[in-house]
Amino acid sequence: MHKDIDLLAAGELLIDFISTDFAEDLDGVSQFVKLPGGSPANLAGNMARLGKRAVLVSSVGRDDMGNFLLRYVASLGVDTAALRQVEEPTTLILVTRSQQVSNFEAYRLADVQISAEQLPEALLERCRIFHTTCFGLSREPARSSILGAARRAAALGARLSIDVNYAQKIWPDQAAAQRVVADYCALGAWVKCSEVDWERLMGYPLEDATAAAAHFLAWGAHTACLTLGDRGSLLSAVDEETVFLPARSIEVKDTTGAGDAFWSGFLAARLDGHGLLPAAKVGRKMAERKLAHLGPLPVGLVKEEVYAGLTED
Repeated sequence: MHKDIDLLAAGELLIDFISTDFAEDLDGVSQFVKLPGGSPANLAGNMARLGKRAVLVSSVGRDDMGNFLLRYVASLGVDTAALRQVEEPTTLILVTRSQQVSNFEAYRLADVQISAEQLPEALLERCRIFHTTCFGLSREPARSSILGAARRAAALGARLSIDVNYAQKIWPDQAAAQRVVADYCALGAWVKCSEVDWERLMGYPLEDATAAAAHFLAWGAHTACLTLGDRGSLLSAVDEETVFLPARSIEVKDTTGAGDAFWSGFLAARLDGHGLLPAAKVGRKMAERKLAHLGPLPVGLVKEEVYAGLTED
């Protein structure tokens, strides 16, 4: 079968209202700026910027915000044929602008309405990577629709990918979330997890990134990436040597979406045949560009600049 879709991302497409000033919590925030958001949407857009063909499967409201998001995603070059507008209002999230970890409050409606009909066999058999998130898996009917499609995509030869962006206020049943992530890993997934998300999902701090990566591999994952904030990232994969890539010092303007930027660079480089370390370097460059910019990555990203200087050693 011809796999002409590099990334099929299934999950949340929404509006982020990000505070105009840095804040620890929402209590002291008085002004927000409207920005397109949602981890799978960010990832798909970034992959498209890197010259990859990306398809986004999501649901938004039949409202002004939904229309805005559809136009925005299409403007990035993402295939929007599998996006659906529903009667429920578009999902909104209030987010604190942060130099460390953002705080948030979600108002969820349309994003959970992903249906199995949006993920037909004819689409799944064409994708090289099938990606989703804990946010996308946190509620029905989206959970069953996405998990069913993931199993079919894996059977059809796709590599699964997941961002473990777990938060208890999004998915109150922590034990159920752990079971779903473990089952997803067992399909040979590539897993990205921040140290904050690890603590949220597992219930204890990430003290040993190597052990945390080994935990995901023991669940059946093929690759585990632990992003460690200003320390860097650790990556481990079946039949490859574990690598650690330190972070570089930059002026941070906004952390929201930095993990998506990292993962887009990593996935794009892996699709291009690079090993763990050079792929992590591409991811780091993408994350640095995002951290230095408020909101989604700006237009004008040049793939050759992101890939420049990579070696396999």
